[in-house]
Amino acid sequence: MTHATTELCDAHPEVQVLEPVFRDFGGVRSFWGPAATVKVFEDNALVREALEEAGCGRVLVIDGGASMRCALLGGNLAQLAVRNGWNGIIVNGCVRDSEEISRLALGVKALAAHPRRSEKGLHSGRRQCAVSFAAVTFMPGCPIYADADGVIVAARELPA
Repeated sequence: MTHATTELCDAHPEVQVLEPVFRDFGGVRSFWGPAATVKVFEDNALVREALEEAGCGRVLVIDGGASMRCALLGGNLAQLAVRNGWNGIIVNGCVRDSEEISRLALGVKALAAHPRRSEKGLHSGRRQCAVSFAAVTFMPGCPIYADADGVIVAARELPA
Protein backbone atom coordinates (compact mmCIF):
# COMPACT_ATOMS: atom_id res chain seq x y z
CA MET A 1 0.00 0.00 0.00
CA THR A 2 1.46 3.33 -0.98
CA HIS A 3 -0.91 5.57 0.99
CA ALA A 4 -1.49 5.63 4.70
CA THR A 5 -4.98 5.00 6.04
CA THR A 6 -4.95 8.59 7.28
CA GLU A 7 -4.43 9.88 3.74
CA LEU A 8 -7.03 7.51 2.33
CA CYS A 9 -9.58 8.67 4.93
CA ASP A 10 -8.87 12.31 4.09
CA ALA A 11 -9.26 11.70 0.36
CA HIS A 12 -12.25 9.34 0.69
CA PRO A 13 -14.46 10.36 3.63
CA GLU A 14 -17.02 7.73 2.61
CA VAL A 15 -14.83 4.81 3.74
CA GLN A 16 -15.77 2.81 6.82
CA VAL A 17 -13.30 2.93 9.72
CA LEU A 18 -13.00 0.15 12.29
CA GLU A 19 -13.28 1.21 15.90
CA PRO A 20 -9.74 1.30 17.37
CA VAL A 21 -9.99 -1.86 19.47
CA PHE A 22 -7.56 -4.08 17.50
CA ARG A 23 -3.90 -4.77 18.25
CA ASP A 24 -1.17 -5.65 15.76
CA PHE A 25 0.19 -9.18 16.13
CA GLY A 26 1.75 -9.91 12.73
CA GLY A 27 5.20 -9.12 11.44
CA VAL A 28 3.68 -6.77 8.84
CA ARG A 29 1.86 -3.66 10.04
CA SER A 30 0.64 -2.29 6.70
CA PHE A 31 -1.38 -4.56 4.44
CA TRP A 32 -4.31 -4.45 2.09
CA GLY A 33 -6.39 -6.67 -0.15
CA PRO A 34 -9.91 -7.82 -0.95
CA ALA A 35 -11.84 -9.36 1.92
CA ALA A 36 -12.68 -13.03 2.38
CA THR A 37 -15.01 -13.54 5.33
CA VAL A 38 -15.67 -16.21 7.93
CA LYS A 39 -18.22 -16.10 10.75
CA VAL A 40 -17.50 -18.58 13.55
CA PHE A 41 -17.78 -18.90 17.31
CA GLU A 42 -15.02 -20.60 19.33
CA ASP A 43 -14.44 -23.14 16.53
CA ASN A 44 -11.78 -22.38 13.93
CA ALA A 45 -12.39 -25.27 11.49
CA LEU A 46 -13.70 -22.86 8.82
CA VAL A 47 -10.71 -20.57 9.42
CA ARG A 48 -8.38 -23.44 8.51
CA GLU A 49 -10.54 -24.30 5.51
CA ALA A 50 -10.26 -20.72 4.22
CA LEU A 51 -6.51 -20.46 4.82
CA GLU A 52 -5.87 -23.75 3.00
CA GLU A 53 -7.01 -22.00 -0.20
CA ALA A 54 -4.81 -19.73 -2.28
CA GLY A 55 -4.99 -16.31 -0.66
CA CYS A 56 -4.13 -14.37 -3.83
CA GLY A 57 -3.34 -11.30 -1.72
CA ARG A 58 -6.66 -11.33 0.14
CA VAL A 59 -7.35 -10.39 3.76
CA LEU A 60 -9.26 -12.95 5.82
CA VAL A 61 -11.81 -11.31 8.10
CA ILE A 62 -12.81 -13.60 10.97
CA ASP A 63 -15.88 -12.61 12.94
CA GLY A 64 -15.46 -14.64 16.09
CA GLY A 65 -18.16 -12.79 18.01
CA ALA A 66 -15.46 -10.99 20.05
CA SER A 67 -15.10 -14.11 22.21
CA MET A 68 -12.33 -13.87 24.78
CA ARG A 69 -12.48 -17.55 25.80
CA CYS A 70 -10.15 -19.05 23.17
CA ALA A 71 -7.97 -18.24 20.16
CA LEU A 72 -9.18 -18.58 16.58
CA LEU A 73 -5.75 -18.18 14.98
CA GLY A 74 -2.43 -19.64 16.07
CA GLY A 75 1.05 -20.03 14.70
CA ASN A 76 0.32 -23.03 12.49
CA LEU A 77 -2.62 -21.35 10.77
CA ALA A 78 -0.68 -18.10 10.39
CA GLN A 79 2.18 -20.01 8.72
CA LEU A 80 -0.39 -21.65 6.43
CA ALA A 81 -1.67 -18.18 5.51
CA VAL A 82 1.85 -17.03 4.58
CA ARG A 83 2.51 -20.16 2.50
CA ASN A 84 -0.78 -19.72 0.63
CA GLY A 85 -0.37 -16.04 -0.19
CA TRP A 86 -2.71 -14.24 2.21
CA ASN A 87 -1.79 -10.60 2.90
CA GLY A 88 -3.49 -10.30 6.26
CA ILE A 89 -5.99 -11.52 8.83
CA ILE A 90 -8.34 -9.51 11.02
CA VAL A 91 -9.77 -11.43 13.98
CA ASN A 92 -12.76 -10.22 15.96
CA GLY A 93 -11.51 -12.43 18.75
CA CYS A 94 -8.18 -13.78 19.97
CA VAL A 95 -4.94 -15.22 18.62
CA ARG A 96 -2.35 -17.43 20.27
CA ASP A 97 1.34 -18.11 19.61
CA SER A 98 1.71 -14.34 19.39
CA GLU A 99 5.53 -14.40 19.46
CA GLU A 100 5.58 -16.79 16.49
CA ILE A 101 2.99 -14.75 14.58
CA SER A 102 5.01 -11.57 15.15
CA ARG A 103 7.90 -13.07 13.17
CA LEU A 104 5.82 -13.89 10.08
CA ALA A 105 5.46 -11.79 6.94
CA LEU A 106 1.74 -11.41 7.54
CA GLY A 107 -0.50 -8.64 8.80
CA VAL A 108 -2.58 -9.80 11.78
CA LYS A 109 -4.93 -7.66 13.84
CA ALA A 110 -6.95 -9.10 16.72
CA LEU A 111 -8.54 -8.05 19.99
CA ALA A 112 -6.15 -9.93 22.27
CA ALA A 113 -3.97 -12.99 22.78
CA HIS A 114 -5.28 -16.08 24.58
CA PRO A 115 -3.42 -19.35 25.23
CA ARG A 116 -6.41 -21.70 24.83
CA ARG A 117 -7.09 -23.19 21.39
CA SER A 118 -10.57 -23.34 19.94
CA GLU A 119 -12.67 -26.49 20.02
CA LYS A 120 -13.60 -28.30 16.83
CA GLY A 121 -17.14 -29.26 15.94
CA LEU A 122 -18.78 -27.12 18.62
CA HIS A 123 -20.50 -24.59 16.45
CA SER A 124 -21.39 -24.14 12.83
CA GLY A 125 -20.18 -21.14 10.89
CA ARG A 126 -20.41 -19.49 7.51
CA ARG A 127 -18.00 -18.37 4.84
CA GLN A 128 -18.19 -15.57 2.30
CA CYS A 129 -21.05 -13.75 3.99
CA ALA A 130 -21.40 -10.18 5.21
CA VAL A 131 -19.97 -9.78 8.71
CA SER A 132 -20.29 -6.74 10.96
CA PHE A 133 -18.24 -5.71 13.97
CA ALA A 134 -16.38 -2.66 15.30
CA ALA A 135 -18.82 -0.33 13.47
CA VAL A 136 -18.02 -1.76 10.02
CA THR A 137 -19.69 -4.22 7.66
CA PHE A 138 -17.33 -6.34 5.58
CA MET A 139 -18.62 -7.74 2.31
CA PRO A 140 -16.65 -10.47 0.51
CA GLY A 141 -14.38 -8.79 -2.01
CA CYS A 142 -14.47 -5.31 -0.47
CA PRO A 143 -11.02 -3.69 -0.27
CA ILE A 144 -9.42 -3.48 3.18
CA TYR A 145 -6.53 -1.18 4.01
CA ALA A 146 -4.70 -1.53 7.33
CA ASP A 147 -1.70 0.06 8.98
CA ALA A 148 -0.55 1.21 12.42
CA ASP A 149 -3.25 3.91 12.47
CA GLY A 150 -6.17 1.56 11.89
CA VAL A 151 -8.27 -0.33 9.38
CA ILE A 152 -10.54 1.09 6.69
CA VAL A 153 -12.98 -0.64 4.38
CA ALA A 154 -13.96 0.79 1.02
CA ALA A 155 -16.74 -0.02 -1.43
CA ARG A 156 -14.20 -0.12 -4.28
CA GLU A 157 -10.42 -0.22 -4.65
CA LEU A 158 -8.95 3.19 -3.88
CA PRO A 159 -6.31 4.77 -6.13
CA ALA A 160 -2.79 4.50 -4.78
